[in-house]
Amino acid sequence: MTQTDACMAPADRAARADAAAWRTLGLLSVALVLSMTTWFSATAIVTELRAVWGLDGVAAAWLTNAVQIGFVFGALGSSLINLPDMVPARALMASAAVLAAVVNAALLVAPTAELAIFARFLTGMALAGIYPPALKLVSTWFVRGRGLALGCVIAALTLGSAFPHLLRAVTANLDWRLVVSATSVMTLGGAALMARYATEGPNPYPRAAFDPRQIGRVLRNRPVALANLGYFGHMWELYAMWGWFLAFAQAYRLQNGADATSSASLITFAVIAVGTVGCVGGGLLADRIGRTATTALAMAISGACSILIGLTFHGPLWLFLLVAVVWGISVIADSAQFSAIVTEVGDPAFVGTALALQLGLGFALTAVAITAVPAFAHLVGWQWAFVTLAPGPLVGAWSMLALRKSPEAFRIAQGRR
Repeated sequence: MTQTDACMAPADRAARADAAAWRTLGLLSVALVLSMTTWFSATAIVTELRAVWGLDGVAAAWLTNAVQIGFVFGALGSSLINLPDMVPARALMASAAVLAAVVNAALLVAPTAELAIFARFLTGMALAGIYPPALKLVSTWFVRGRGLALGCVIAALTLGSAFPHLLRAVTANLDWRLVVSATSVMTLGGAALMARYATEGPNPYPRAAFDPRQIGRVLRNRPVALANLGYFGHMWELYAMWGWFLAFAQAYRLQNGADATSSASLITFAVIAVGTVGCVGGGLLADRIGRTATTALAMAISGACSILIGLTFHGPLWLFLLVAVVWGISVIADSAQFSAIVTEVGDPAFVGTALALQLGLGFALTAVAITAVPAFAHLVGWQWAFVTLAPGPLVGAWSMLALRKSPEAFRIAQGRR
């Protein structure tokens, strides 16, 4: 506390601290929107990339899967050496964003599909140095209202992930390299913001020393394990839905005799981007009725939508969009709350490690789901491809309701389970 702060009335100090917290959250959210555009930069132009390298459907799926697996390696590797708890977030996030921009741009010069897929793998590894530390960093600024604050972080990730689809929709007649170049430039802008503004708040977590035994302690923490299981059910659905909704929308538009190129990209952008409403709304709801109740409700709705969307496949556009938008809102509305729970029930000295482990294992599961959806679509058609995602939110909702009954649940959201 500075001498100026010491002379201020408690109410004035609190107001000043709140203003600083929201300013940091806003700037960091902008940085995340910019840097997360690299996540689906290849997915948004997968049709063009298939033509460039002569890819079949399985190989094309690896342009998305490689990012997921790279993120897994980055997140689990950093958790193994406790990197998020030892390195200042500002240095880690800014460096990782620069790396993400560079390896994303490598798509412009990759001579083969194999090298392009490797570049996507490295992109995922780099993004693992941005997302988990951001969750920990924001938690140091917010004790009360943490659900909403982390919801804003996930909203930024959601909007950034959706942006390449919008870029492709408005540049459908231009070279695909524009999407790659624009997302790399945006990520460099995000790195600059992180380097300047990614500072810890007034409630920092203790700095940790390297101790690989912490992985076992994190895994044996029952409330954290239940939160992780809920997160895994959520992740089984989320990225497979995001990753394949463009193909699903293209199939829907084509079977209805419509042009599928730009319209499907625009629909996909809208369905993913509307998740920002779910993130913020889910955060507000979690801080009021509880995190476990909010996550269970969101997964019940999204799981139902993964089945109902198939019933709209031969229906009118308005009905298709209605279910798709509800799904887009609910599928991400709970995401931040799993991380918030870990920050509240985990060991404070290893919150960064626990978050990186949760995210790493969760993203490993997404690689399986992303592979399963097109394989199932090959057997039954795209209409019912997303039915394979329904078991995830079902298991996740059960896990969160079990956590709600746990005696440790009183530590969640100041008693609002």
